[in-house]
Amino acid sequence: METLVIFIFILFLVGCLVTGLPVLVALTAGFLLFFGYGIFTGHGPARMAKAALSGVYKIRTILQIFALIGLLTALWREAGTIPAITYYASSVVRPGIMVLTCFLLNCLISFLTGSSFASTATMGVITMSMARIAGVPAVVASGAILSGVYFGDRCSPVSTSALLIATVTKTNIFDNIRECLKTAVVPFAVSCVIYGVLGIVIHTGAGSAADLAVRELFAKEFRLGFVPLLPAVLILVLAALRIRVILAMSVSIISAFIVSILYQHAPLWQVIPDLLSGYHARLPELSGLISGGGLKSMLSPAMTVCLSSSYAGMFEETGLLQGLKGRIRALADRTSPFAATLLTSVVSCAIACNQTLAVILTEQLCHELQPDRQVFAIDIENSTAVIAALIPWNIACAVPLAALGAPPSAVLLACYLYFLPCWRLITERQRYRQYKSAAYK
Repeated sequence: METLVIFIFILFLVGCLVTGLPVLVALTAGFLLFFGYGIFTGHGPARMAKAALSGVYKIRTILQIFALIGLLTALWREAGTIPAITYYASSVVRPGIMVLTCFLLNCLISFLTGSSFASTATMGVITMSMARIAGVPAVVASGAILSGVYFGDRCSPVSTSALLIATVTKTNIFDNIRECLKTAVVPFAVSCVIYGVLGIVIHTGAGSAADLAVRELFAKEFRLGFVPLLPAVLILVLAALRIRVILAMSVSIISAFIVSILYQHAPLWQVIPDLLSGYHARLPELSGLISGGGLKSMLSPAMTVCLSSSYAGMFEETGLLQGLKGRIRALADRTSPFAATLLTSVVSCAIACNQTLAVILTEQLCHELQPDRQVFAIDIENSTAVIAALIPWNIACAVPLAALGAPPSAVLLACYLYFLPCWRLITERQRYRQYKSAAYK
């Protein structure tokens, strides 16, 4: 019965992808399916409603971050922060290395902030604008950015996902970070090579004239100088001081609001609506490059995370996933513990639709596969923590792509996120074979 329910939900998701319907349709159908399953198994409407609400309550912090991202992405445009950084950086960064630059700069910022969402809303949006000016296809640039923002999300000392994994596996976060960095060396190096070569291949040499033209347009639309850079400087300094991401983003938002009013001379009647609907460039030529952001851009991701997080409470109430443990154990015996954890992660990320719930589900289903808690923590870091960003309807993927205005196909070029689990699969498979051989002897 449990397997049938999960299979039907997967059919909902696949059906939406095939027909082009919004994923929210599948998630709503999934909510009704799981709610109905709970009632059918004797849990009652009141208990199921309470369980669903408890799941949403647990992710209230994520909803706060969504709101901050919407405000930040609008005000950094309004204040001229993104245009100013793009204006000055585009004169230094060559188009031929733009793809690699997208990856490396977002790796750096995500390591400082520990948040893929905050990194996307800041450096991600900036490098996306730079890439568009340089003539880099959006799907290529956003793939490199998506890879970069999850570099630090996975191994930063201030990452909430790294802290969550350390907590649920009962391990030390700094030991985990050290191991994460070790396992990332080869995937990181290979990704740099691919993004470097890709940038050279797609560079046509025609970006210089367009680059200069767009820079002139930025100078017409905004007052440039040091002042518009202040919101970005503040968030970097606060991140370096290990200030909580929510506080750092709030300070940056306030400063950007002040810069918009006092320095850019944007009227209050214009700024307030833009907080909701996003910034709209006055010059039509800049509309596709700089317009966007606002609370409206985060509405769909917020609805997605609310629906998917309600599943967590209902799964806990009904024990829907518990029957899968035996099958996962059998798979691990035939392959390896990491291979089973990786497959479970794919399913968890597809069902949970957010990274937090996927981590919790994977830990609950796979913690018996690997007796070494440290190894198990790294297995989750190299599977669930990054696989979530490759599932288009998972908010770990949907939120960054929404902030960047990028197509779902960008996940195909998030090379680093593929190489991490593949490299772990190769190395751990070999170790597991040696372990089994030694055990038989």
